[in-house]
Amino acid sequence: MQDVCSNSRMRWQGQSVGAETEGALPGLASVEGLVRTVRTPEFAGITFHEVLAHSALNKVPAAARVPFSWTVNPYRGCTHACAYCFARQTHTYLDLDPGDDFDRQIVVKTNVAEVLRRELAKPSWRRESVALGTNTDPYQRAEGRYRLMPGVITALADSGTPFSVLTKGPIARRDVPLLVAAARIVRVGFGVSIAIGDEGLHHAVEPGTASPRARLELVKEITAAGLPCHVLVAPVLPYLTDTDEALDALLGRIAAAGAGNASVMALHLRPGAREWWFTMLERDHSHLVAAYRSLYARGSYAPATYRDELAGRVAPLLARHGLAGGGSSGYRMTGDTAAEPSTGPAPVPTLF
Repeated sequence: MQDVCSNSRMRWQGQSVGAETEGALPGLASVEGLVRTVRTPEFAGITFHEVLAHSALNKVPAAARVPFSWTVNPYRGCTHACAYCFARQTHTYLDLDPGDDFDRQIVVKTNVAEVLRRELAKPSWRRESVALGTNTDPYQRAEGRYRLMPGVITALADSGTPFSVLTKGPIARRDVPLLVAAARIVRVGFGVSIAIGDEGLHHAVEPGTASPRARLELVKEITAAGLPCHVLVAPVLPYLTDTDEALDALLGRIAAAGAGNASVMALHLRPGAREWWFTMLERDHSHLVAAYRSLYARGSYAPATYRDELAGRVAPLLARHGLAGGGSSGYRMTGDTAAEPSTGPAPVPTLF
């Protein structure tokens, strides 16, 4: 196994290393497989906790009602810092908070590709489709340094396993040749999440992500390489991004970038994300706090009446811009926008 402590590509300034993971936060110091805690001026304010994972494939319970059975998550936590991220609550399992810690305390599975390759080689593996990017983004900023995805992509393709990637990270442009090569062997789905067209609002709500313009450029590059690209316009933010004018403008830009199709889904606020979202609202949009508390008074999802009304307005916009249905890409979306899933994560795209 490659020694992650001596690997030249992980030479950081200002790192703290120790067998007892001195300096690790509560909940992480006792995590089996924790190798070291790393801080560097290149990622000011961010702490990376490098671990040797025992498994890479995550089985998705049938009750989750999502269109895939397995996921791979190279990272836990996400420097995108999206105020609405539904995965925030998962950080509490490490005794970390779902707010600042989720954005700044990032767990890195440094050996994920090696472990994945071993799991995919087992006789019991049935080559079911694997989804990446359903929890935290595999192409968040850290991927530029750790370079975990090339090994993951190669392992999946070599084993004959179809897979899909959903991202907000233009770092994915680095791996376009690998994705194209993989698509010659297995089905590869690629999706880009673009929820907000307004640059100012984007900076406030998704401060660690690339700009909408940069993500549209990613769509262009993916499609120029011959890979169909789906765009997930989610979450639509009530009273902020849900007007016909805003949606029409964003979908127009997405179509111009070459996306094969798109889907639109309203904001949901799970525990962890809910509290962090309202912290942002109170700071930047205090006039909307009462409206949001009313809209989400009965649970994590906006009422069916809101979702139905949004779907009704979006359908003709998708059709007008040529983004409705599977189109020539053969992609489709699942997840009934009019029905709140009872368990599991939010509806996410299947890109086949």
